[in-house]
Amino acid sequence: MKKSVWLGLGLGLAFSAVAGQALAAQASEAKVKELMDVVGVGKMMSQMNSQMAGIMQQALPCVPGSYWQGFIDANGTQQLIGRMVPIYQRHFTAEDVDGLLKFYRSPLGQKVINEMPSTMAEGMQIGQQWGQERGRQMVADLQKKGTLDAQGRCPATPAAAPAKGK
Repeated sequence: MKKSVWLGLGLGLAFSAVAGQALAAQASEAKVKELMDVVGVGKMMSQMNSQMAGIMQQALPCVPGSYWQGFIDANGTQQLIGRMVPIYQRHFTAEDVDGLLKFYRSPLGQKVINEMPSTMAEGMQIGQQWGQERGRQMVADLQKKGTLDAQGRCPATPAAAPAKGK
């Protein structure tokens, strides 16, 4: 084959690869919001908002309770969802979102949604225990090497000796 034929084939393949990526349609805002609704993102954010308000209310007891009731509103949740839509659109095509909707509407998808809070809570407990074990192991190892003292602290560093001859 001639060089121009190879060049034409190469350009054609490159163009089709780029065109294929461009043809992967971006998910619409409505579809992304539908996915978030099916998964329960709004409910989770609303719960987080309530928890945050409770923590803030304890930290700022001078703020009247009526303020916090106004702070916990559906409008705030919808604002956050609106800000999250572009993130989903960057990471998932329209085809991806359709597939996710199909999955999360299925019995298995519903089970994943329902079991996720429990599995995440249990996973966080296990992770915390693991982190504490690793921390104790690290401190013991560093104590054995003499890097840390018996209380798990850095030993005092000797004062710098004054320079001689000055």
